[in-house]
Amino acid sequence: MKILTNVFFGLLLTMMVFSCKKENSNISDLDTLRKNNNKISYPVAKMDSAQAISFITKQKIQELFDLSTLYTSGHRDTEIDSVIYAQMNGYFLTPDSLKLKPILQQLDSFKVKTVKVGNIEVSKELNKKDTLDFAKFNVEYYDKDNKLIGSFDKNAQYILKAYPVKFKKEFKFYFVNFDVPVKKDSVSVGVSR
Repeated sequence: MKILTNVFFGLLLTMMVFSCKKENSNISDLDTLRKNNNKISYPVAKMDSAQAISFITKQKIQELFDLSTLYTSGHRDTEIDSVIYAQMNGYFLTPDSLKLKPILQQLDSFKVKTVKVGNIEVSKELNKKDTLDFAKFNVEYYDKDNKLIGSFDKNAQYILKAYPVKFKKEFKFYFVNFDVPVKKDSVSVGVSR
């Protein structure tokens, strides 16, 4: 009886092994690479120049705020702090600590830990023979517990300077002024009779 049970379990085990034969359906890395192309693997997002400028402007504003919050959270007397400060100055056409001071003071006064930039709108203004580029945007300040401190509308003037690189037309982005007061485009209301 004991032999029959052992034979029965042996047959059952053998049948299970052969019935669960797994076919190797893995595709080799070479086959995967051979069948890849940029159209399927990497979707191309097309932007017109206005969308590209808006995207780049938002990115630069976010980078400046990220560096500013990093700087204000530090001790401001270490080598890395001086590197961050120099990097922040590099975002401006003419590096000037007076342009950074209001940004840093506002972040300090609210004890801001992170900033989120949103709702950006780029525009051009004619001033005599010059065309000035402006960006109106919204920033949300968050504290160390990631709680919203407040949402503020801001305005920045920027410039794209031509920076040709060997047969390519490239530009460098700089802020001219940050947190520029918005000009009123309406006529003030007078007394009517």
